[in-house]
Amino acid sequence: MRRIHLVALVLLALTLGLLGAGCLYGAETTATPETVVGTLPTTTTGAADLPALDLKGDPTAGKAVFTSAGCVGCHTLADAGATGTVGPNLDEAKPDNELVVTRVTKGQGAMPPFAGQLTDQQIADVAAYVTQATGG
Repeated sequence: MRRIHLVALVLLALTLGLLGAGCLYGAETTATPETVVGTLPTTTTGAADLPALDLKGDPTAGKAVFTSAGCVGCHTLADAGATGTVGPNLDEAKPDNELVVTRVTKGQGAMPPFAGQLTDQQIADVAAYVTQATGG
């Protein structure tokens, strides 16, 4: 008799648990909250984040930066005579100005960030050069 009561009690607990979870009524539950606390950034790039985007780059000055800052050791870029294989082949990638500014400023993967090593103007210059040289 005690065993029957114990089994009935376990079944009752399971049933109540399923009812509480909404499983028996087909109610949909999600893991997302109904309200969000805090704010989301409105932009991920811009003057505060990437000041070189607001500057006009000089491709001629950018070529000098590209060849002196070590870019040639990692990247292939025919116009600079660079044949590095560590980073992307820029002739094939044809990155646009914003991508070059972002990568040079912040780095990514094996590429270190150059913010603090290069001025914002130098970053704008190298971006203008790479974009012009690759048609990006």
